[in-house]
Amino acid sequence: MPALRLGINIDHVATIRNARGGQHPDPVRAAHMAAAAGADGITAHLREDRRHISDRDIERLANEINLPLNFEMAATEEMVTIALRHRPHAACIVPERREERTTEGGLDVAGAKERLRPMVTRLTQAGIRVSMFIEADPRQLDASAEIGAPVVELHTGAYCEHGGADRDRELARIVAAAAHAQAIGLECHAGHGLSYDTVKPIAAIGSIAELNIGHFLVGEAIFIGFEASIRHMRHLMDEARRSGMA
Repeated sequence: MPALRLGINIDHVATIRNARGGQHPDPVRAAHMAAAAGADGITAHLREDRRHISDRDIERLANEINLPLNFEMAATEEMVTIALRHRPHAACIVPERREERTTEGGLDVAGAKERLRPMVTRLTQAGIRVSMFIEADPRQLDASAEIGAPVVELHTGAYCEHGGADRDRELARIVAAAAHAQAIGLECHAGHGLSYDTVKPIAAIGSIAELNIGHFLVGEAIFIGFEASIRHMRHLMDEARRSGMA
């Protein structure tokens, strides 16, 4: 079974910084710490309202870190322009509403193919690997492939929020979606809400290549430190991948 990559989302290091203003804690420092702890990439979401990550953060991340940068962005002309300026390794197009606390649910690619297709084309032509943040829905997977996105990231929020039989049903949807992604030639990632308690069944899905995790690890860092929180997540992921639980 192929190795599973871990992308660390540093948005909420910036959230803490912005709560008081100033420069601390520095999300770029967090990115360097994530690299030291075994992360395979860094994810940062430049929201339209700039509530956490700033334009300066993206500039510094693009110039100062050695890991691949995954630039999360809304499907807007402003964000396409910023992505083309910095040329990150990857751009993940996500839904965004100003009133939400965090990204809620997946992007409706199937309902917005004609608007999204030219954005995907422009980003791809610039050498940026484009992914679509979607629900575990075959219709959204097919639409993502149709508009030329080589990667999808499955939204794991409902799986993490539920328990018991409901969680089992959500997991089964993710397993089926990851298999469908592989069958139609898409690389499959997953993320949103994953914690130590929920990561292993997702990490065991062999057709998922990467997990992106942030908020939980930033919170856990308060108690055990940022590098230690990442190393433990890495250990759980690797353990699950070796066991092939799903």
